[in-house]
Amino acid sequence: MSSRIPGMRDLSISERRAVVAETAGIDVAELAAFDAGGFDGEAANQLSENVLGTFALPVGVAANLTVNGADVLVPMVTEEASVIAAASNGARIARVLGGFHTSSTGPIMQAQIQLVDVVDPHAARLRLLEARAELVELAAAQDPKLAEVGGGVRDLLVRTVGFEDQTYLVAHLVVDVRDAMGANAVNTMAEAVADRVAEIAGGRVVLRILTNKADMRLARARAVLDAEALGGPLVVDDMVHAYKLAAGDPYRAATHNKGIMNGISAVVLATGNDTRAVEAGAHSHAVGSAGRYTALSTFEKDADGNLVATLELPMPVGLVGGATKTHPGARAAVALTGVSSAAELAELITAVGLAQNIAALRVLASEGVQRGHMSLHAKNIAIAAGAGPDEVGPVVARLIADKAFGYDNAAAVLAELRRGR
Repeated sequence: MSSRIPGMRDLSISERRAVVAETAGIDVAELAAFDAGGFDGEAANQLSENVLGTFALPVGVAANLTVNGADVLVPMVTEEASVIAAASNGARIARVLGGFHTSSTGPIMQAQIQLVDVVDPHAARLRLLEARAELVELAAAQDPKLAEVGGGVRDLLVRTVGFEDQTYLVAHLVVDVRDAMGANAVNTMAEAVADRVAEIAGGRVVLRILTNKADMRLARARAVLDAEALGGPLVVDDMVHAYKLAAGDPYRAATHNKGIMNGISAVVLATGNDTRAVEAGAHSHAVGSAGRYTALSTFEKDADGNLVATLELPMPVGLVGGATKTHPGARAAVALTGVSSAAELAELITAVGLAQNIAALRVLASEGVQRGHMSLHAKNIAIAAGAGPDEVGPVVARLIADKAFGYDNAAAVLAELRRGR
């Protein structure tokens, strides 16, 4: 298959579904799960609490992605048109020199057990480590099926954490959760071993829950970007300058990383995964060992004058459990990607985040963000001003030509259009 589908934005929804289904090799009927009625109130009532109904957001598809030599179409849920356009554009530039190359660590999650009132925390730490085999066995017994599929408890780590006048003892269960996100599995294990941990340490348990700092579950993506495809050597140099500001300045880093998460969160949401867990882990990772907030990605020029972009961050996503299995739209989204493991999904999501970042930095280092962003946003402005389906196109064209995207201007252009009829 080729994820390069020129003119897709000009197709109707039914035409777009047909070409996307054919390209992805799935039955077009699967995409009916993206209809408003694909997930009704009763189904939603089983997934959330105090349900009143459902709240729909657009689901689109990012094109042009090549990941590890294979083309793929990527579903994205977002209300912002420029997000999908940017991811597709970044992927188009990356595919010139082979697209994205990805890798990942094992699907390792951790749960923490916090102990207070430990008289001898340093000695207690060693007592817990001496009891490692017993505690690992007790935790593993909570989920024997996990071991059957190659996962399970891998280790017990114990730390002392000081704050103000307290020294806390914190035990970590290190668990391979396979194709699950893993929160339920590790939380159950932590609760099961907590009393025994407290008994050995001589303390009292307060917290027993997973950490969303999933720094043992990393996904990575890299791409070499052709200098001419980016716009020439000056654009390459200025993109490096833009990255270096994000690396050195937390004010810029926050926006730089938000751009990455524009792409990542849209795919995480589409596939029924936990956007808050992924976002928390990513921003925690951005602090790093330096102790200050910095850019998640890196950009550097290679010996040929091309730009090399890389991204590494925690990616705790799964294919089993939760909305990934119960939400028909999430199932359809996963089917569209063609992935068969949580690791593949994590790597694909990371590639999309890097594609988004590439497109954003290229625009910022050349024409500026407003031209492209507002051209795409003009449709929303026209609709907000009251334009009907046959009026949106002419109003958008005029807003772009005038380079004036305010609501008042859109309303004036719409009024003028109607007077001329």
